[in-house]
Amino acid sequence: MRTSVLALLLAALLTGALSCGTTEDSARGEELQHTELVPITELERPSPDPRVGLAAGLFDAEEAIWNLNMLSTTPPPEDFIASFGTDLAFTGNYAIQGNYNGFIVWDISNPAEPELVVDYLCPASQSDVSVYGDLLFVSGEGLEGRLDCGTHGVSTSVSEERLRGIRIFDISDIRNPEYISNVQTCRGSHTHSVLVDPNDDENIYVYVSGSAPVRPEEELPGCTTAFPDEDPDSPLFRIEVIQVPLASPELAEIANSPRIFDDLEAPPTRDLTPEEREVVERAREQGRFVGEMMGQERVIPNGMASYFLRQIVEERGGSGAPTAADSTELRERLPELIDDMLSARGRASEALGPNQCHDITLYPEVGLAGGACEGYGLLLDITNPLEPKRIDAVADSNFAYWHSATFNNDGTTVIFTDEWGGGTQAKCRDTDPYEWGANAIYSIEDGKMVFQSYFKMDAPQTETENCVAHNGSLIPIPGRDIMVQSWYQGGINVFDFTDPANPVEIAFHDRGPISEDQLEVGGSWSIYWYNGVLVNSEIARGLDIFELLPSDFVTENEIAASKTVRMEYFNPQGQPMFHWPASFELVRAYLDQLERDREMEIRSINTIRNGIKEAENRRGTARQSLLMQLADDLVIRADQSPNKDKVKKIAAVLEELASGGS
Repeated sequence: MRTSVLALLLAALLTGALSCGTTEDSARGEELQHTELVPITELERPSPDPRVGLAAGLFDAEEAIWNLNMLSTTPPPEDFIASFGTDLAFTGNYAIQGNYNGFIVWDISNPAEPELVVDYLCPASQSDVSVYGDLLFVSGEGLEGRLDCGTHGVSTSVSEERLRGIRIFDISDIRNPEYISNVQTCRGSHTHSVLVDPNDDENIYVYVSGSAPVRPEEELPGCTTAFPDEDPDSPLFRIEVIQVPLASPELAEIANSPRIFDDLEAPPTRDLTPEEREVVERAREQGRFVGEMMGQERVIPNGMASYFLRQIVEERGGSGAPTAADSTELRERLPELIDDMLSARGRASEALGPNQCHDITLYPEVGLAGGACEGYGLLLDITNPLEPKRIDAVADSNFAYWHSATFNNDGTTVIFTDEWGGGTQAKCRDTDPYEWGANAIYSIEDGKMVFQSYFKMDAPQTETENCVAHNGSLIPIPGRDIMVQSWYQGGINVFDFTDPANPVEIAFHDRGPISEDQLEVGGSWSIYWYNGVLVNSEIARGLDIFELLPSDFVTENEIAASKTVRMEYFNPQGQPMFHWPASFELVRAYLDQLERDREMEIRSINTIRNGIKEAENRRGTARQSLLMQLADDLVIRADQSPNKDKVKKIAAVLEELASGGS
């Protein structure tokens, strides 16, 4: 019978016979017979939490950081100071940062010293960005965006100069972006998602999520507030799919408007908290406008109130600033105007489901998309890009506004975020329920979403810090589901949801509030992993770049393995599937996980580690022979492990390395 290579290596380890061994190594081998890595659920987090009580400041706020290293923080260029930084996209060595004033291109090839490449002034809310090849797509939804990128806004409710939709830029010369086209939509583009169909190399597709009121038909023909049963071409209860011919992107146009919301009932709702009621009453006492929206009394945002007042002024044929009489009329007509804005005039009493999405995350490698759509989380089949089909929908009374979605790498779990308060309110106070303004984690089983748990950044924030769940992405730690996420002025954090029923926070960074005296909107809009670093779009403070540090929660080997993944480009709502090349870092990462999760006897794990170390010192057939022996023996022993699939993965990586992998 063939002697096990692991048995031979173990004997060599204990006698110091391996060529790379020393007396010290032998002693260390004895020492490592006891597990050093501990399951993350048994590890302690910092206590007291250093994020609590941080001093305020714009560029000099006090900071707390744990298991991360800040590589750089760079303020925005002059024309973008005091404007909101928004979402990020990446191409090559560049990070493209959206902003209400346009977009900024940063060269992050040296993440410790990002270089400003271009600051392109072209105002629109909220200028979310995506890239593909030489094309840059930018969302515009608000009423002030102009077709000519002018900075003076649009003063009338109907205008041929207004941009609400998708701008398209040629960035073949990224230092000189060229505005080549736009696609106008009835409700504008709050966000968008770029879909690359693996079966179509001539086109790409842009899914548009527009959450604004329908624009007047006088401004864009075909726009109407009629319901679909009254007008089959109604822009309500649908999304837009733009088809972009890669050979002629200037010919991009809406190719379909799928109605993915059909037959959905009104989602469950919850009452206002005492604190929310107090805010409404205080606003009413201060003379602000208060109205009912989505079944609850809410303080009307200043921008919306200004829009309504301008509409009233225009209706009476006036101009200039609204009068006291206009304000009085607005208070009387507010229910009517809100119904018009929400496209439910005359049907407000009907129990209606969502008629829009906020974000749609496309995952073409698994043929799925996650739609965060007002009161629902949707699971979509996108195997036909022009005809997305809803295959499941979930609602939750703990969720105020379904905002965004992130899948795990194999598409078996999806996370939805709840943007309770719209991102401009303090929703992470110690009085706020943990389940509100949080993530909801679902497993995907036979095409259905099954709730597993909630997760929220749980360090109490102050009344002057806008804080709620927002955008993030996976970090490609092999064999684990790990996500980095923004929480506005709650900062950023990293958490493990490999067990979706028991997510665990493993790293964070936070700043104190911008102001101790009043709530000023700021914090992390979005943070994403890109080619080894974590890039953060700070609403008020510019661009931050971090790296994940080794800790008891994630090992140096796991981080090294994540850095073997490289992307040519990345869009926040176009999720890629990570693939790890065969490497010794990958093997060591998997071994660390077997140790941490108690899935292989530690003596055998250390024997494999030493065998790998020996193989790295060999060349040619000697290395190949040792790696193949290790792989063969692991296959034989796999059934002895409670995670035989991971043991077999290690064997497969060793075989690939033996056959010429890096």
